[in-house]
Amino acid sequence: FNNDTKDMGLALLPAGKSKIDVLFSDANAYGGINKAEKANVFVYTKSNATQSPVSYVSTSANLGNAKQVNTNTPDQAKYAWTSGVKLLKYVSAYGDTLQAALYLPANYVEGKSYPTITYIYERLTDGLNNYSMPGFPGGGFNKALYLSNGYAVLEPDIKYKLNDPGMSSVACVVPAVKAAIATGIVDEKNVAIHGHSWGGYQTSFLITQTNIFKAAAAGAPLTNMISMYSLIYWNSGGTNQAIFEASQGRLTPGYWDNWDAFARNSPVYHIKKVQTPLLLLHNDKDGAVDFTQGIEYYNGLRRLNKPVVMITYKGENHGIAKTANRKDYAVRMMEYFDYMLKGKPAPEWWSKGVNRLDMEKHLETRAFSEAEEN
Repeated sequence: FNNDTKDMGLALLPAGKSKIDVLFSDANAYGGINKAEKANVFVYTKSNATQSPVSYVSTSANLGNAKQVNTNTPDQAKYAWTSGVKLLKYVSAYGDTLQAALYLPANYVEGKSYPTITYIYERLTDGLNNYSMPGFPGGGFNKALYLSNGYAVLEPDIKYKLNDPGMSSVACVVPAVKAAIATGIVDEKNVAIHGHSWGGYQTSFLITQTNIFKAAAAGAPLTNMISMYSLIYWNSGGTNQAIFEASQGRLTPGYWDNWDAFARNSPVYHIKKVQTPLLLLHNDKDGAVDFTQGIEYYNGLRRLNKPVVMITYKGENHGIAKTANRKDYAVRMMEYFDYMLKGKPAPEWWSKGVNRLDMEKHLETRAFSEAEEN
């Protein structure tokens, strides 16, 4: 794998040798390599951003003269699909040269600018050539869904500084968006951002520091690093302290000796500066990021009359499990972004809201039912 170009390939390490022989490497994603148990036959898969994984078979250990043996998506040409992907380079506010993947919408026309969703979660460009299958993931965002509906999708890398995870996201994401706008592909007046979990935290923080986004959607975000530090990670039963000091949180030592850093990187302490409309998801049985994190952020924004709607699926965990709820959230998010970035009518649940006590009845009026899970 080439970290600079994102080219991938397959290599051979002969028995008893220390040197790896690279068989091939190009702008595709490779995987699933296997050898037949009783024959000298090898199989592997090949895919990229526009081509679903297909299988190749070779009778040679060096995979020479491999032949394609299937077509996984023969009907793909009948549907709107991404027109490809570009790898961008940009410089963060910290001076680091970073990369971002800019996926082109279906039926892309050169010279035309498109509404764009910025999707964030640490480092994503290593998946540049991965194929995105339409679906309804637990975090709500499906790249293929947006590309098929006329959106570009930007996935920037984020490089972190210790004790500044929130500020690091600002230092990296904002320059990435500006670099994408400079290509002419991204409509600078219609850029949104979405993230879930740690990406939800970064999204919630970013909108306290910049107005570059016209809309935001944050799923299961950490919002108060001080209170979150000693809460329980219910899915495992331990505290969050190790996550902060030795893992993703990147805040150490504890807040009693590091108060300024904890507060500086907590979205709740900056909510007065939020101007970006926010669609917030936090489920009441979240076992990774405590439900109170979403409640605290939401109630603060509401108190300040900020444009925010919070969605809670009763009984759901950190990621949405029930197919009916997954579909509802994915469609709801699309309705929201279509309204914010494409000028479509505002969905009633956004403009008028739905009382939490009426949520179950409201869901029954939607087009999705438990029967669709089977």
